[in-house]
Amino acid sequence: MDDEQDTPEGPFRASSPVPVYAQLADELQRQIEAGELSAGARLPGERDLARTYRVALGTARRAIQELRDRGLIVTTHGKGSFVQDR
Repeated sequence: MDDEQDTPEGPFRASSPVPVYAQLADELQRQIEAGELSAGARLPGERDLARTYRVALGTARRAIQELRDRGLIVTTHGKGSFVQDR
């Protein structure tokens, strides 16, 4: 059985030593660094991320937390998560 999940942006591997939430955070960080998500851009909500990347809601939530921990995004309660101005 193949444990790879194909997504529009690329596969996440559950068998990787890197947790899936970190793989998703890495993908979103890549998009930020490539300018696909520019400073001030609003990230999709956690449910939308989970649906788009076919991951659990908790995985999307942890990926967002990881991006906050990396200083790449800020989250405003009731408004969403936004790419931090560098």
